[in-house]
Amino acid sequence: MAHALSLGVTLSTHTPQPPSSSSSSSSRSSSQPLKLAKRNLRSNAPDTAQRRGPVSPSHKIQKLNPEVSPHRAVSAVRLMRIELGGAFADLLNERGKGSGDNEMGYVERTLGFRTRELDDRDLRLVTDVVGGTIRWRRFLDHLIGCLCHDQRTFRSMEPLLLQILRIGIYEIVKLDMPPYAVVDENVRLAKVALRPGAGNMVNGILRELVRLKESDALPLPKLEGDDRAQARALATLYSHPVWMVRRWTKYFGREEAIKLMVWNNSEPSYSLRVNTGKGITRADLVKQLDMLEVPYELSSNLEDFFRVKTGMQIIIQAGLLKEGTCAVQDESAGLVVSLLDPQPSDCIIDCCAAPGGKTLFMASRLNGQGMISAIDVNKGRLRILQETAKVHQVDGVITTIHADLCGFAGNNSLKASKVLLDAPCSGLGVLSKRADLRWNKSLEDLEELKELQNELLDAASRLVKPGGILVYSTCSIDPEENEERVTAFLLRHPEFCIDPADKYVPCEFVTERGFYLSNPLKHSLDGAFAARLLRAL
Repeated sequence: MAHALSLGVTLSTHTPQPPSSSSSSSSRSSSQPLKLAKRNLRSNAPDTAQRRGPVSPSHKIQKLNPEVSPHRAVSAVRLMRIELGGAFADLLNERGKGSGDNEMGYVERTLGFRTRELDDRDLRLVTDVVGGTIRWRRFLDHLIGCLCHDQRTFRSMEPLLLQILRIGIYEIVKLDMPPYAVVDENVRLAKVALRPGAGNMVNGILRELVRLKESDALPLPKLEGDDRAQARALATLYSHPVWMVRRWTKYFGREEAIKLMVWNNSEPSYSLRVNTGKGITRADLVKQLDMLEVPYELSSNLEDFFRVKTGMQIIIQAGLLKEGTCAVQDESAGLVVSLLDPQPSDCIIDCCAAPGGKTLFMASRLNGQGMISAIDVNKGRLRILQETAKVHQVDGVITTIHADLCGFAGNNSLKASKVLLDAPCSGLGVLSKRADLRWNKSLEDLEELKELQNELLDAASRLVKPGGILVYSTCSIDPEENEERVTAFLLRHPEFCIDPADKYVPCEFVTERGFYLSNPLKHSLDGAFAARLLRAL
């Protein structure tokens, strides 16, 4: 399925270009989103190698250091792991402690000492600081570059020192924490984790930042010059890649592009789906959330969904996700399932199923009758889907198939009356939750994705019975991944036509052409698109 929120949100590696760069480049590692990796899309060499200096100190492991701020130490190490490869954001970890019991082990191995254990306040701060630092990275690096007064110093800065500076600037400028406490704590971290000279550098840069902020004189770029120059300024001010700013300005206009960037930089809210497949009702979950004193809103779009702005760590620690009482799933994804309209006794093919959010929701709608054939190329993720299906008690209606869709469609006779293709996409509709994605995509990626989406649509169409339905969906807001792909598909496949979405989802989500579209600015949900296509008899 397309970039979906899971309990461990994978973040690819990337080190930003210096503030003088005209655009943000993209790089991939083995931790890149599955569906891009599986198709062997273009890979750029990561630019982290450009930064000189050690990744971690070489001194011997020390014992507990109670003087170092635990949330800053953990945040710095987690940001290091994210940026240098193979790490997880863990914004919604089952244990509510980042990477669980291993978190402090990473700190010890990286920094050479342990801090005191994280309390609940520290946990919240780690989530805020890590997510916010990733979102605002371009803006923060602009300030660091200006305050260094020397681009060579910025470009050669060792990774751990860079993360400490980013954290300090983010806490002062965006979280409005007491500035001199932030300075002292981050200076102490730099001195203990690196060396006294690193602490002196952090002290000088952060104190100068405080002085400029208090005099309302932060060195911010001005919106002047030609369109390209203004796009670069907006990209820095709102911390997005230049190509995204230019693209959104082209399609949506400058005002909407700015609003969209503001949305992406805001703290996300989450949606919970009641697991009716396990016999749990909306009233049951209401009772549990009330007992936990977690504020929520009932969804006006889907009966089984709740919106939760705060308290996710409480829900996780209470075991509601682990026990299968509910699942984290945005309403925008749930409405894609509504568009397919699974009914008891249906036979459904889910073409790119893992990690399985939509698969599980469809299964719960079958009420134990029917079958979903869940196809995916990644065996490990299919195994996760199987395990989650058992917890949710819907494994009896799910059969997993380990296969590449294009090869499978050409060599098998399996067909269904309802087929879902939740296609690999840029994920441009979920940037508020997936803070990393903006830095891991390029304009070239979109061109490759469009070709892949065409191939997968053609393959999925071969699995649809005459008179059957094919739903094509993405979690992107880009017209070239959405409406244009469907238009091109219909030209290649005149046996299909658009089945208007207004019979299956609320009218406010239906476009003039009858597609489903979730707009973050209009609906306060993740961005998503889907087309319901009917095959002729």
